[in-house]
Amino acid sequence: MAERRKTPRASRPEAPLPKEGLPTVVIAGRPNVGKSTLFNRLVGRRQALVADQPGVTRDRKEGEAMLRGRLVRLIDTAGLEEAAPDTLYGRMRASSESAVQQADLVLFCIDARAGITPADAHFASWLRRQNRKVILVANKAEGRSGAAAAMEAFSLGLGDPLALSAEHGDGIADLMGEIAESLPPREEAEAPEVVEPVKGSARARARAAREAKGQPKTSVQPEPEVEVNFADILEGSTQAEADDPMFAEFAEQAAFVEDETAVAGVLKIAFVGRPNAGKSTLLNRVLGEERMITGPEPGLTRDSIAVMVRDEHGEVQIVDTAGLRRKARIDERLEKMSTSATIEALKMAEVVVLVIDATLGLHEQDLQIARLIEREGRGCVLALNKWDAVEDRVATRKAIYDRLEISLTQMRGIEVVSFSASTGAGVNKLLPAVRRTAEIWSTRVSTGELNRWFDSALERHAPPLVSGRRLKLRYITQVKSRPPTFLIFGTRAEQLPDDYRRYLVNGLRESFGLDGVPIRLQLRGTKNPYADENER
Repeated sequence: MAERRKTPRASRPEAPLPKEGLPTVVIAGRPNVGKSTLFNRLVGRRQALVADQPGVTRDRKEGEAMLRGRLVRLIDTAGLEEAAPDTLYGRMRASSESAVQQADLVLFCIDARAGITPADAHFASWLRRQNRKVILVANKAEGRSGAAAAMEAFSLGLGDPLALSAEHGDGIADLMGEIAESLPPREEAEAPEVVEPVKGSARARARAAREAKGQPKTSVQPEPEVEVNFADILEGSTQAEADDPMFAEFAEQAAFVEDETAVAGVLKIAFVGRPNAGKSTLLNRVLGEERMITGPEPGLTRDSIAVMVRDEHGEVQIVDTAGLRRKARIDERLEKMSTSATIEALKMAEVVVLVIDATLGLHEQDLQIARLIEREGRGCVLALNKWDAVEDRVATRKAIYDRLEISLTQMRGIEVVSFSASTGAGVNKLLPAVRRTAEIWSTRVSTGELNRWFDSALERHAPPLVSGRRLKLRYITQVKSRPPTFLIFGTRAEQLPDDYRRYLVNGLRESFGLDGVPIRLQLRGTKNPYADENER
């Protein structure tokens, strides 16, 4: 029986982005010589998509690599091919040439098994004219025959070829040494302080942070990072309420948990949407340069590409992703890998920009992507691209808002921005809208304010009867932000019907301005210590 082939898992696209001032190493060569495999091997993770077919890589992929103690900015490029400038392959070549012109060092890859091709000779001649340091890499040189075939590369005039196998790891250590020796002299800016990650629970990390600040160790169990202040609940409560065992249980369990994935000062966003919605064109417009390959062909972007930009509030990491089609239409192995990388980028983002072709309106697939964003608990901004091509803008906007009100009630109040990525009109409104959504997504409401609202909500609409008995909801607190997550304690609270849960969620959204972000409501039922045993 034939062995069943497994589809490789696409990696998370958010590897550490290169810091400014790092030396730049660019991997170049014709298609299908193993550049992306070598890139993954050097960065130490499966970051770039790899498949056994030419032309998988289209956009430049960047990452950090530690090579013999030198931290470098590593760039994977599309294959170098002879093509007219206005064709797809011509645009890919122009992007690769632009990367080479920024390089401190170029790794020129050839396929040792295929030997030297006319394309290899042509681009080797071009490289010699670029005044860049070059290391000639003969990839796929497994075994003695491969190493012998690599010697043929001497004819390219780029120095001694280094035979290796990126797929199997043979010769990678020698390549790292060659790269470290060929880089410019080390600068202080490229020698960051190495901080070992602290493993363990959030409490262990908090303890390590306190010790790093010089605070003394404690022999008792350390407290969580942020404790809920219950003084504002006790204020105005009766002695009977304060003595309630349920209150004590509530106070012990409702600790606020900080988001451990947050990176201080960096806002992480992802551009997602259907194919040909204009995500890459939008990213180029935000960056102010032709960073991504664009064109009329749908599905140009295959991998998730992360870049850094800066606005007046700080740094923003933007991930451009491949278009998401309906699952029933995804049948190619490469497209499945692209879809997996897109979903991973969505999960790692703080705010997701759902890019929509405004000329086509809000499609059912757009709503499915929006629901996926909500299920993952991400903030969302709806971006109406190609707004300049919309004839009746009033009717189009009204149709979109009506569809959102009916089909996306769980993210009511989502921010909508209209613009044209091709002309740049209105694009400057996007990042401020993302910032506003991120602020709402990170909102924290005080426990006292929440419980005052909770009391009034219960008075306006009392909890319903369940199995002939009324539910008694007692206290509420926010246990997490990003997205806002609230915990309600009460007798048989876990039996709360969905319609009353929606009533509370809508009340939270309206009262505390939580528009356009998912709201999580957790219910914690407790045993009533005063209930008769026979009633239970």
